[in-house]
Amino acid sequence: RWQKGLYERQPFPDNYVDQRFLEELRKNVHARRYHYRAVVFQSGAVVQQLCSVCVFVVTWWYMDAGVLSPQRLFGVALVSSLLGYVLFDAVDSGAGRRQSGRTRWADLKSTLVFTAFTYGFSPVLKTLTESISTDTIYAMSVLMLLGHLIFFDYGANAAIVSSTLSLNMAIFASVCLASRLPRSLHAFVMVTFAMQIFALWPMLQKKLKAQTPRCYVGVTVLFALAALAGLATVSSVGAVLFALLLLAISCLCPYCLIRLQLLKDNIHGPWDEAEIKEDLSRFLM
Repeated sequence: RWQKGLYERQPFPDNYVDQRFLEELRKNVHARRYHYRAVVFQSGAVVQQLCSVCVFVVTWWYMDAGVLSPQRLFGVALVSSLLGYVLFDAVDSGAGRRQSGRTRWADLKSTLVFTAFTYGFSPVLKTLTESISTDTIYAMSVLMLLGHLIFFDYGANAAIVSSTLSLNMAIFASVCLASRLPRSLHAFVMVTFAMQIFALWPMLQKKLKAQTPRCYVGVTVLFALAALAGLATVSSVGAVLFALLLLAISCLCPYCLIRLQLLKDNIHGPWDEAEIKEDLSRFLM
């Protein structure tokens, strides 16, 4: 009788297998089953980040066109940051703050230091790219914002994810665009607003997503509507295309993922590579 043993002499060819060989066949052992509502919920992180980039670009366009003054933007951003700061602590009743050991006084000092340094270096930021053409600045900004979206941490455990690189690329894009605004005050407010929407806003999103999923869904929908409304004032065609993009990401892509999961056919059996499950640490002593 044939036995599955490589070093045993048997009256069979080396590539011989009997009918029992396929009895150990298993399909889709480690396949993950997705649910449509769960995938739509997880796609909210992508939607929110796309809307953040849209809001930032539209705000820059308003300031460049002279429609929005830097004083008004700074006031709105300051009030929004204070409300978000209060909400960030209220979501988990301050448990996260107590666990991290960080005080409100430390947060205030960090904010003041960042604001002071940004305001002091705003003339430098304004004149930093004067020798570079405007077309090159716009191309660099587009590439940096695309890189920010690619490397952003959406919650996936992948090698391409890098929160630090994503944030740096977004800030670099904001500095490039801010250098094309009329005054140093515009550049200061633009960089400050970029830090709020690309660094602080995602932190609040993650807290809402973990603690209050329903509130997170509501915030995502309202933020998407606000981004579409702002973009519609600049370009109606762009707003329609952006709305179709958001619908495709949040509705169509999850549906395609669910349908493609039905076609998955990974096979496992005795031909897989052997896995050593015994503790071999004693041989390393």
